[in-house]
Amino acid sequence: MNLNVLEQRGYLDRPIPDSIDLKSEIKQLLKSKNAVLLAHYYQNEEIQDLADYLGDSLFLAQKAKEVTADIIVFAGVHFMAETAKIINPTKKVVLPDLKAGCSLADSCPPKDFAAFKKLHPNAKVVTYINCSAEIKALSDIVCTSSNAVDVINSFDKDQELIFAPDKNLGKYLIKETGRDLILWDGSCIVHEAFSFEKITQLAIEYPEAKFIAHPESESQILDIAHYIGSTSGLLNFVQKDSAQTYIVATEAGILHEMRKAVPHKNLIPAPVDDDSCACSECAFMKLNTLEKLYLCLKYEQPEIQLNDELIRDAYLPIQRMLDLK
Repeated sequence: MNLNVLEQRGYLDRPIPDSIDLKSEIKQLLKSKNAVLLAHYYQNEEIQDLADYLGDSLFLAQKAKEVTADIIVFAGVHFMAETAKIINPTKKVVLPDLKAGCSLADSCPPKDFAAFKKLHPNAKVVTYINCSAEIKALSDIVCTSSNAVDVINSFDKDQELIFAPDKNLGKYLIKETGRDLILWDGSCIVHEAFSFEKITQLAIEYPEAKFIAHPESESQILDIAHYIGSTSGLLNFVQKDSAQTYIVATEAGILHEMRKAVPHKNLIPAPVDDDSCACSECAFMKLNTLEKLYLCLKYEQPEIQLNDELIRDAYLPIQRMLDLK
């Protein structure tokens, strides 16, 4: 991630009058600038409620491809905004805080991954969308947790496959597809933070509860889950399933949309090992605030900028995913 820290600091330091109604101003700026706000489920609640499109990585990538607005404001993390720019190279793509990175993306440095790829010259590369543009450019196809099984199954059974960067999702895919994937040793600190012991204790306290988990979680967590699915998959499950209580193992931001969808159900965030917090939150996702969103729209910065060659190389693997039905 190339950050102009001094430029961002100056942008974030610009004063906001106390009299401003931020939500109203943001809505007005979106309209006047012909901008669209894409937001991930892990954003702060007030940003989720303002979004033109709210969803998981696959949904937002699809919408980024479809939108006709002049400006895409991406309330998420850096790799998501990069993806939107790759798909829409002629549009302006802005992110409220350039420091909104991703521990999983950071766990896969491009130089190291390129060397890893050379060790397996016959392998095709499938990468989880939670990675940098440089890693996407080294890939044959991109996937999300929503479509990862379908992407893996789209290859012939005898085709050697590298899967990166998330080893936990990779292990889950090995079980689901029966493929012997070559895994990169990366992970998400948010989804590795869950406490197996505390979850099992919660299950004893709430024997009627179903435990649902995102596949980026560790294997021992997934082994006890009643349902494993993407962020949108978890949201759909609690709406369609008949249980009344759920223990939810993914970033706690999803609980806002879940509670709106099933206000009559009891949703309990899965606890983490750290005693200072009852649930797992992505500090990077939470860097985006209403104030930063307002400044981002007003000044149309910080802007995601990628060179033409990188956009060209990273586009095809993303488009292959979007074309997969």
